[in-house]
Amino acid sequence: MPSIKEYNSKINSLKNTSKITKTMKMVSASKLRKAQESQRNAKDFAHEVNQLIRRIAGNVDENLHPLLETREEVKKVLVVLFTSDKGLCGGFNNNLIRFAERFLEERKDDGIAYELAFCGRRGYLHFQSRATIHRQFDLVSADPGAHTASKVMKHLEKVFLDGSFDRIMMMVNEFVSPLSQIPRLHQLLPLTDQDLEKGAGEALDPVTDILSEPGMEQLLSFLVPRLVSFKVYFALLENAAGEHGARMTAMDNATTNAANLIEENTLLRNRARQAAITTELIEIISGAEAL
Repeated sequence: MPSIKEYNSKINSLKNTSKITKTMKMVSASKLRKAQESQRNAKDFAHEVNQLIRRIAGNVDENLHPLLETREEVKKVLVVLFTSDKGLCGGFNNNLIRFAERFLEERKDDGIAYELAFCGRRGYLHFQSRATIHRQFDLVSADPGAHTASKVMKHLEKVFLDGSFDRIMMMVNEFVSPLSQIPRLHQLLPLTDQDLEKGAGEALDPVTDILSEPGMEQLLSFLVPRLVSFKVYFALLENAAGEHGARMTAMDNATTNAANLIEENTLLRNRARQAAITTELIEIISGAEAL
């Protein structure tokens, strides 16, 4: 049986751990609220952009913009994984990593070369010796802003337009609640009909007889890259909200577990102390009787 000193040391260590996990939970809760607010604002922007594109969808020809062109034969695909830079967030990263592994395993015989890019260190650290790595985007998951999304988008747009990849996909944990994040696969490039026709609100019939100034090609050259950049930005926001929600839940569970262990070890320490007192009393009584 451990000594009373060992029990005291263990209880003090558990109390310090509980303070850390409780603090991390509060920090994650604060960051989660900010990420959710950014998501709501981003959805308002998506609503306006999708409304505008939906109205002109009847005039959209995929040849008007290279980011709309579907390749006849798909030989190389780039999959961008959105994970966190840090751990201690439960199964948030592991769920997406397993989802990516199943995706690659199911498609290993389809004749398409798959490469991976990463927004977040956790995914990169797992796959760096297990798959073909195209690039890791540093310090973008920790700071999900429009400027970081634009940096990622410009690189992805470049490798798509120069023919390095025929299709670009995104894997991201869709934020449902702090307790639930679901891995999803989305096509980023080329933009699909769903991207052009699905608005973030009420359905709008496309206008087929429309005059635009500037012309349709110039209008699309302005809107389409921003739509792509927005999809990357929203994926970063989803990733951030999921990370903070998962970490908040994990730290809450860790705090509860630490409290249970403190209670359990306190009980064991009291039992050890009582056993020590009983032993001392027996020794005193035995000595007195011997005298």
